Amino acid sequence: MTTSQSPDQLVDILRNTVVSLVRRDGADLTARQLAVFLTCYLRDEGHTVRGLAAGLNVSKPAITRALDRLEELDLARRKVDPLDRRSVLVQRTLRGAAFLRDIRAIMAEASSGVAAAEATGQHVHGDDHRAFSA
Repeated sequence: MTTSQSPDQLVDILRNTVVSLVRRDGADLTARQLAVFLTCYLRDEGHTVRGLAAGLNVSKPAITRALDRLEELDLARRKVDPLDRRSVLVQRTLRGAAFLRDIRAIMAEASSGVAAAEATGQHVHGDDHRAFSA
């Protein structure tokens, strides 16, 4: 994947990725749930509810609700910290790791599609503007 993509290209990649995720029969996550998921899987381990809340600048109850959904889908799990029983650790799961691989594959495909469209001079999201001009 090219690292010199324009903001418009990055938005197209994000849009194509989100659309692909929505069309699948897999996990249906809100933006907040996806942010919590990606933070847990792309940053160093040792996440706590308190740390996620601080890092994402949202309340602990908001993190708890997001984790409720991620646990329901087996994308993450919570465990009481054995060193500090007041703290809750967030752990990765095999299903979550597989979901991250899927996201990466979808993004790679979306990135290739945007790059190919740019190379051929096609406007990637031209048809989408009609929905907003009606």
